[in-house]
Formats: sequence, structure tokens, C-alpha cells
Amino acid sequence: MRQDASVRQEEPVRETLPVSGYDEEPEDRLTTDEPKKGRKPLAVVLSLFVVAALAGATIYAVNEFGGPAAVETKPPAPPANVQPLVKAATAGAPAATPQGVKGVLTGPAGNANLGTLTGSVVDPASGTALWQQGDTTPATPASSLKVLTAAAALLSLEKTDQLSTKVVQGAEPGTVVIVGGGDPTISGTPGSSVYPGAATLDDLVNQVKAKGAVTKVQFDLSRYAGEALGPQWETADIAGGSVAPIVPFMLDGGRLDPKKDVSARTGSPAQSAADAFAQRIGAPGATAGTAPAGAQVLGEIKSAPIEQLVDNMMQISDNVLTEAIAREIAIKSGNEPSFAGGVKAVRDVLTKNGFDLTGANFVDGSGLSATNKIPAKLLTDVLAVAAKPTLDDPRTAKLRPLLTALPVAGGSGTLAGRYGGSAAGGKGWVRAKTGTLTGVNALAGVVVDVDGRVLVFAFMSASNRNPELEVRPALDVMAAALRGCGCS
Repeated sequence: MRQDASVRQEEPVRETLPVSGYDEEPEDRLTTDEPKKGRKPLAVVLSLFVVAALAGATIYAVNEFGGPAAVETKPPAPPANVQPLVKAATAGAPAATPQGVKGVLTGPAGNANLGTLTGSVVDPASGTALWQQGDTTPATPASSLKVLTAAAALLSLEKTDQLSTKVVQGAEPGTVVIVGGGDPTISGTPGSSVYPGAATLDDLVNQVKAKGAVTKVQFDLSRYAGEALGPQWETADIAGGSVAPIVPFMLDGGRLDPKKDVSARTGSPAQSAADAFAQRIGAPGATAGTAPAGAQVLGEIKSAPIEQLVDNMMQISDNVLTEAIAREIAIKSGNEPSFAGGVKAVRDVLTKNGFDLTGANFVDGSGLSATNKIPAKLLTDVLAVAAKPTLDDPRTAKLRPLLTALPVAGGSGTLAGRYGGSAAGGKGWVRAKTGTLTGVNALAGVVVDVDGRVLVFAFMSASNRNPELEVRPALDVMAAALRGCGCS
């Protein structure tokens, strides 16, 4: 089983929780449907003249039977008293205590379905560690590792940066070269992408067509180095829909069905994308090549901004997009744009920003390798900085989008189909990154407790029990217990 494949619904409802900021008043809305008015019978009323006051109105009517008749009407009812269900999260809310948190987690953490459980719960307002269980022991994070890659991207890249794909003039007349720019989100079929704001292949084709006839198409993949599949990745995951070879030019993340998050991928995404370009522009199949230095640019398309790409990779747990972003971090920091270079870049950025990576040993940016090991404390350290109630720490301002990128329990992303039954109390209140590999499940995120206090948590389970029916629901119950804490 791989990478959160079974939990996302198509077109989930996206919700906003009060953890994106503190002391923000929710907006109240009241919607009414006005009934349609029917016609007055013609035989009864020939004409109607109305004079109304705003309160205690008197209506004078003149009809076919003679003089005016006064009809007293009651003043309108007062406006409905709307009680919002969402209240602002505030650093001034009662603080949870270690004793209180231990009290609500002892039972859920002892669930045998969780196997070997490590975890951490922290109050980001005070920095207090509220609950710890093997929190410094390295464990397999699965896709919760994406929290680290996302944090490194937000800390090192400009949020408005975009990934650019260009077509340049080739060395021979009629030849063009597609220069892969690291954007795996290009849409091959407009309106059918899982990536909001994706550039389209048709746009690129039309720009190049306007410059003249094309007889030969080549594609340049020199932006990346090293192997296209990560260490300990399984080739079966390509057909299984978890990943495609990581190359700097592809369509729809290599998906064969661009409308589905989890869809079988192509084993040759660059060739497939270049052939699609060639077919639409009226040239024979594409071949690998190299762009001439200083070649004229014939067309260019750009991805959505980095901040939106980070949001999308976290919501649908997209391994291909995550590895592409890791390579962009590597390029920005002067490292090799490869798996090893991406990992080094993520580690360097986090270390530079004061995070302790002791015990963390990972070989990719997406968490797909089962050999990855990190302590739960590292995840809560990062999330705690993102969730601080004030922005006096410059890291917090950069990391704040990490919170809104987390899937919402029962509402969006890989948590859309979760948080029923015993965990229903956490629905809408828990935001977390999921993680799923064979025998491994993880959950790391934030929750607002009943007192309005924001808590961050990370739970990692190693268990051979049924992940969908036993392990993940047990993790959901743990996070939901924090929601209902009121542990001051």
C-alpha cells in the first residue's frame, strides 16, 4: 500500500479553520430564500394603493366596493440571533497542561492497532512539550516527511516564484527544442488537471505555431541530474499511481488519467509529453536533444506560484510534485538537482533556520522510501514555529502557509474521507499531513482544542494491522482527543 492512495475523494470540500491566524473574527452569514408572490384575484381587487411606515405600518386600500379600509399590520420580527459555530483561536485561551493531555491520550495511545507508536504534542504559544512518547526515536514518516520539504521550500524559495517551460529554436531550420523547466503540473487536457492554475500544453503549442512551421521536435532534460527513481523506490508504484520517473518535463505528473489524483503513470513521462507536443504542432515524434546556447525563445509557459504548488502537493500528497520542489530548493541553494542534492538542500535549509535534525536520515523529499527515518519531535518543532501566535519570529511569517496547506479532517485532501465514528469530534478541527506505506501510518498537524488553544502534534505508527479499518482510525481518534481536550 502506498502513499495515501485510498483516502481522497474527488473534488473535496476545502474548509478554513481558525488556525491560519490568531484573534481573527469569523465572518457570519445568514441566507434567506424569499418566496415567490402569487397574483391577486382580478375580480376582487382592481387597484391597490399602499402607504407604509417602517414600523406599525398602516395600509390603505381602495377597491371596487367603495371607501378606504384601514388594515393594521404588525412590525417585522427582530433579526435572528446568529451564534457562529467557529470561534477565533487565541494565544490567550487557557493553556493545556501535560497532565491534562496525558489524561486524554493515554487510552487512545494504548490502542493495540497502533503497534509501535511514537509521538509528540506541543503548545506553540508557549513552546511547552505536552506529551512525548519516543519523540526523539527515529521512525518511518511516510508522506508526513513532506512537512519538511514544504517547510524548506517556504523558507528558501520566493512564494511567487514560478517554474518555466520554454521552447527554443533548434540548431537546424524547422527544429525546436522543449527545455524542461521542472514543472510537472503542465496540463495536457485543459480543464482536466488535479493541479489548480496549471499551465497548458496547448498554450505552448500555439505560441510556437505562431512563429512558423516546425518539422522536428527535441526535448532537453538537462535541468536535473542523477537517477529518475529514488532510492528504494519500487517500479510497481508507477503503474500503481504513486509516482512517475522524476524528469523536468512532463504532463499531469505523468498520470494516464489527468483527472484522478491516484492514476497509473507512464514510465516515460518526458517522451510522452514531447510526443504530444509534436503531434499537436504537426511534426513527427520527438527525440532527446540539447538546446543551443543563447537560442531564441519561441514560447514559454509558467506554473502556479511556489506557494500554491506547496499547498497542492500537501493536499493530495503528490510525490512527483514534491520531488520537483526539492530539486528547486537544491538549485536555489547551489546543490545538485538530484535526489541526493534535494535531500541535502532540505537538510541545509532547516539546519540554517535552527531546526535540530539529530536522528533524521532520509533519502528523498516525498517520503516514498521505507528507509526514511525521522523523529516525531522534528515534525512538531517545524509545525510549532509555523503555528506561533505572533510573527516576531521571522520563520513564522514564512511558514504560516504550511498550516493552510494541511488537509482538513473530513473536509479536504487526504483527510476528506476520514474522521467518522469515534473520531468525529475532530472533523473540521484537525488539519494534518497523512503518511501511508506498507506497515507504516503517520499523522502530523495542528488542532484547536475546545478552549480555543492551538496545539501541534505528530504521531507515527508501525503496525501490521489493517491501515484503513484499524490503524488510521486509531490515529484519528488520538488527534480528535486533543480537540476535545480542554486540558487546562
